Amino acid sequence: MNSIVSMRWVLARMYEPDLFIADCRFSLAEPEAGRKAFQQDHIPGAVYFDLERSLSSPLQDQGHGGRHPLPDIDSLAQLLRKSGVSNETRIVVYDDQGGAMASRLWWLLRYMGHEEVYLMDEGYSAWKASGFPVTAEVPVRIPASFTPHIQQHLLASLEEVREASKQGSSLLIDSREHARYLGVEEPIDHTAGHIPGAINFFWKDNLCSDGTWKSPDALADRFHHLPKDQEIIVYCGSGVTACPNVIALRAAGFDKVKLYAGSWSDWISYRENPVVTTTE
Repeated sequence: MNSIVSMRWVLARMYEPDLFIADCRFSLAEPEAGRKAFQQDHIPGAVYFDLERSLSSPLQDQGHGGRHPLPDIDSLAQLLRKSGVSNETRIVVYDDQGGAMASRLWWLLRYMGHEEVYLMDEGYSAWKASGFPVTAEVPVRIPASFTPHIQQHLLASLEEVREASKQGSSLLIDSREHARYLGVEEPIDHTAGHIPGAINFFWKDNLCSDGTWKSPDALADRFHHLPKDQEIIVYCGSGVTACPNVIALRAAGFDKVKLYAGSWSDWISYRENPVVTTTE
């Protein structure tokens, strides 16, 4: 199923009462930049969701869980209720990073059992450049009833990743840049390389040269040599930019896809976990 919708699709539906728009702009280099950009202007009716405050938990004391641990689901559900999201709401998420940040909320909503969630193609800058409506007004939201129904089969545990690495029980996909996958460079985490057995599909290669998402047919061609009957576990550095690959694989017809939420930063927090720093 393709979860990517066009800006014109959003424009045609943005004032429909059952449509909810989430602004997920965020910069890892400048954590307040997304919120400031939202305060300056955004799509009318949009509510801001901060990657680190809303879509992640604080870093764990013992150092495990990765750089962006999953948020407390009850807290996120409460935030969604206060924002006016119900189980029947259609949700559109957007950012200005090719879907890198917004896809985290997309995945979290699906993990919470909410299927009617879509990622807006191209992002906010393209929306604004097209002359579509923007505003600085923050909407007043009427609280709604939202009950999460956790889809545990969408989340891979550390033990499942270890088994996949050792036994090949699942296919491991590393979503980071190729140089980070190889261990040639590592600008963020303390250890370079990748999980043994993982293959590399950089998440940005789901996009065309103009920044739009590739079509489902093009994505199917990108992943054509992967087995559809085998479970796939996707990871990145901290469980954020792996989510665009989950969207892409789903659009390409793969339905056995899990996210390793802790990703590389969680994997290397266990000294006994092996790493590979050259091509296998």
